[in-house]
Amino acid sequence: MTLLSIEGVTVRRGGRTIVDGVNAELAAGQFVALIGANGAGKSSLLKAAAGLWKPDAGQVTLDGALLASLSRRTLAQRRAYLPQSPRVEWPISVERLVALGLTPRLPPFGGLDAWLEPALTQVIEACDLTAHRHQTATTLSGGELARAMLARALIGEPDILLVDEPISGLDPRHALDTVSRLQALALGSGRLVLAAIHDLTLAARYSTHILALHEGRLATFGPTAQVLTPALLRQVFQVDARISGQGLETVVHYSA
Repeated sequence: MTLLSIEGVTVRRGGRTIVDGVNAELAAGQFVALIGANGAGKSSLLKAAAGLWKPDAGQVTLDGALLASLSRRTLAQRRAYLPQSPRVEWPISVERLVALGLTPRLPPFGGLDAWLEPALTQVIEACDLTAHRHQTATTLSGGELARAMLARALIGEPDILLVDEPISGLDPRHALDTVSRLQALALGSGRLVLAAIHDLTLAARYSTHILALHEGRLATFGPTAQVLTPALLRQVFQVDARISGQGLETVVHYSA
């Protein structure tokens, strides 16, 4: 069973403490929505959890092993990380961009091997990119590129998916499709998904757990239905909130 443990993690940058002593134990089958105001430390915590930034204090372990002790290949096979506002600089096709999620098994030059075809087709269709499959990736719109980068992260079937604002720039249909897919990865495929999400209604509807940060510190971590409360949203966002409905009918109303 995949277990990602964040133990007293502190991240400092430019003389400032951005993440301050955060503890959380994340497990396979969870879709954890990482919420917090701008500047709360969400992106920094994701980078530390992905093994991209070394914490200034504390540690992150995967199934009991320090991330720093794992080889790059092992870490790349176990987890995928999708940054906020991803960019692509090379004039390669969408198909090739998505296939980069399998970099260790790709030929350095030439066409793609035939054995890749089923997996590529499946993930390209799932992310609604069929019409763009042979399009140059640098010509995609922001929302299309976001879907292509998500497809790249998914094709390797990682145990852990860490995503920073996966629905930023997406239209409502694709935003709903994305969070639904992330939920299915956790509940249907038994993977661990940790995603920073600003849309509180979508977080309430689709996540299994909430990890909330306030000024770099852990405000709460637990099952969504238990911890996502008006009091939490007042603490984290300084807004008056009302939560109505249940499950996929949940709506978060708030005002300053």
